[in-house]
Amino acid sequence: MDTSLQKGVLEEGLALLCRGDPDVEALLGSNIDRALRLLTKYIYEIELYNPTLGLVGTTEHRELVIRHILDSLSPLGILQRLVREQGGVPCIADVGSGAGLPGIPLAIALPDCSFTLVERKTRRAEFLRNVLPALGLSNAKVEEREMEKAPRFRFGIITFRAFRPLDPAILKGLFRLLAPGGVLAAYKGRQEKIAVEMGAIGELVGSWEAIPCPVPFLDEERHLVIIRPRV
Repeated sequence: MDTSLQKGVLEEGLALLCRGDPDVEALLGSNIDRALRLLTKYIYEIELYNPTLGLVGTTEHRELVIRHILDSLSPLGILQRLVREQGGVPCIADVGSGAGLPGIPLAIALPDCSFTLVERKTRRAEFLRNVLPALGLSNAKVEEREMEKAPRFRFGIITFRAFRPLDPAILKGLFRLLAPGGVLAAYKGRQEKIAVEMGAIGELVGSWEAIPCPVPFLDEERHLVIIRPRV
């Protein structure tokens, strides 16, 4: 593992995210060494177990850092503003967490928030249960279960990334997990595809907006789609 390469790309990427958003700077600026240490350790754990568990679809260091770690952190400022909007410290769920993306990078960056990583596949859930204590993350826990069987009405924010396209059944399942006033925060790509996807489920949604969140070193569209249920 070339940790110097990883740290260089990661460190520069975090610096770019800080420069691009004052809320990210406030979160990470004085804690950058901790974030770098934990994220570097997390990358090592992914690389160690990826050959057997298929956690991410790349074996290349730089691509892992950019497309998975920095991508997970790219909407950090938006999510911090959603946390403030919730009027406290909401419980956040990462549904279909897989390797812990975006939940673990976000838990590192938002240490005052409580995260639940919901993952139905046993081997991936076991990876998550092992990696959290390895990182010393006390603000995250794992639930090994299908989304449809998770207890209802608990979360102020639900994130999901690399999740299957939204359809009415998935959307209703996600909405049932939200606490009153809660929101979905979906990691998505191109605006054009988002418009098509949301158009197919618009009757179930109270409101939605797609907010650009460019990823350092990645020349591709990225958006965080904020979805609010009908009241």
